[in-house]
Amino acid sequence: MSLTRRQVTAGALAAVPLVGRSPERKRTLYIAGDSTAAQKYADAAPETGWGMALPFFLRKGLVVANHAVNGRSSKSFVDEGRLDEILSVIRPGDLLLVQFAHNDEKSDDPTRYTEPWTTYQDYLRMYVEGARKKGARPVLATPVERRRFDAGGNAVPTHGEYPAAMRALAREERVALLDIEALSLALWQELGVEETKKYFNWTDTEQDNTHFNPPGAIAVARLVARESLRTRVLARHDVVRLHEEIPTSWITWPTAS
Repeated sequence: MSLTRRQVTAGALAAVPLVGRSPERKRTLYIAGDSTAAQKYADAAPETGWGMALPFFLRKGLVVANHAVNGRSSKSFVDEGRLDEILSVIRPGDLLLVQFAHNDEKSDDPTRYTEPWTTYQDYLRMYVEGARKKGARPVLATPVERRRFDAGGNAVPTHGEYPAAMRALAREERVALLDIEALSLALWQELGVEETKKYFNWTDTEQDNTHFNPPGAIAVARLVARESLRTRVLARHDVVRLHEEIPTSWITWPTAS
């Protein structure tokens, strides 16, 4: 049986050894955010950012680069050059996951404060446009909720107009949105007043209703992974252990350099 020129060429190319070819580059998911997502160190344990737990739900070929930093807002993160730092290394096919609002709300601090429907959206656009210019995909995540309940035991939202402003911007800019504010509020409602204490950084000396301990960070990271799958930010093969128990012993706090 005779072979066509195309078949001969294809066969020859297939026979060429892959010497000198670089392996496929791993995709990176960059996190730009505040203390609720940030890496924590030994002196802060058991406080845990949800970004520390997110890798447990992602395949090994999808790397998490957690640039979230305590105390930052969408504005101060930009003003300190932290967005530029990400944009200097982000590459086509990567993801930039953006979660801010906790510190944007601090109206008494001009270095961090943004107004929901004006400056907050303006700064978020910088992340969206910056990622797109680099060929990366921007993803907006509404801020995870604090632990706050009313007298009737109902979980209460604490972020004012910021989540709504982010949702509106996502629609306007056609950006994928992970509605972590709504999902976390529903989770805290389901768990209730007492059980939620086991998810936040409650210790013998501190009652912290904003930051998480290992179980809380794992629970929120699971929400992020699940919502990323639902919104098709991530493909099915990107997400692992979504319905499995994650041991809290997997959380580690390195010594700060």
